[in-house]
Amino acid sequence: MHRRHDPTYYWATRRLPPQMRPPTHALYGYVRTADEIVDGPRRSRDARARVAALDALEGELDDGLAKGHSPHPVVGALVDAGTRHALPLSELKAYMGSMRIDCAPVRIGTWAELEAYMHGSAGSVGRIMASLLGVPVRHHADFGRLALAFQLTNFIRDAREDAELDRLYLPGDDRERFGVSQTDMARPSATAEVRALVAHEVDRARGLFTGAQEAIAATPASVRPGVRVACAVYGRVLDQVEAVGFDVLGGRSTLRPWQVPRAVVTALRA
Repeated sequence: MHRRHDPTYYWATRRLPPQMRPPTHALYGYVRTADEIVDGPRRSRDARARVAALDALEGELDDGLAKGHSPHPVVGALVDAGTRHALPLSELKAYMGSMRIDCAPVRIGTWAELEAYMHGSAGSVGRIMASLLGVPVRHHADFGRLALAFQLTNFIRDAREDAELDRLYLPGDDRERFGVSQTDMARPSATAEVRALVAHEVDRARGLFTGAQEAIAATPASVRPGVRVACAVYGRVLDQVEAVGFDVLGGRSTLRPWQVPRAVVTALRA
C-alpha cells in the first residue's frame, strides 16, 4: 500500500532501520484508509456517509486499543505496532478530526486556521513518528512541525486538484492580500496574482523546513537518513514549483519519477 500510493514516503521509509518499517507502514495504512474514505475513487457521494465511515474506523481503533487486538487488518496492524512501540496513538483523534473537515467544502480563512488543520492532518502523524524514531521528547513538537512543512508542500503542489474538489487550503487572508479570487484558483493556468500567492506559500514552507533542522539533527543517526530523504524529496517539489514560475494550476509542477531517486541520492550525500 505504502509503495503504491505514496512513493515519497516509501522512498523515505526504505532508509529506516528494518525494525521500524512495519510500524511505519501500519501507521500509513490507517491514515491512508481514512484518506480513501474521504477522497478515494470508491468514496460515497454522501458527506454524511463519509463521516459515518470515519467514525466507524475510529471506533475500530478505539475498540482495538481497549482489547489489545482487532480483526480489522489495517487496525489490527496498527494496534500491534502501537503496543510494541508504545506509540501515542491518541494523536490520531486530531487526524480524524481534520479528515471530517474534508468531507465538506473547505475554506481556510487564516494561517492560524490552516495550522490548526495541519496539526491534525499532519502534525499528529509527525508526533507519532517522532516517538517511533526515538526523537527526544523536547523535539517532538518541532518534529511535528516538519510534518506541517510536508503538508503545506502538498497543498501548494495540489492547489488545482483541491480547487476541483471545492477545497481552498491556502489561507483566505493570503489570497485577499495578493488579490486572488476563488475563480482564479480554478483557472487552467495561474495569473500573476496566483503566482505571487504561491511564491509566498513556498517561502513559508521552506521556513517550516528550516525551523525543523534542530529536530532533524536530534534524530538518532540510524533514522536520520530517512528523515533527510523525505525532506529532500519535498524540497525538490518546492524547487519544481519555483522552476515552473509558481504556476501550480498548469499541471507542470509534479515531481517526475526519475527525479525522486536523484533527490534521494542528494540527501544521502549531505
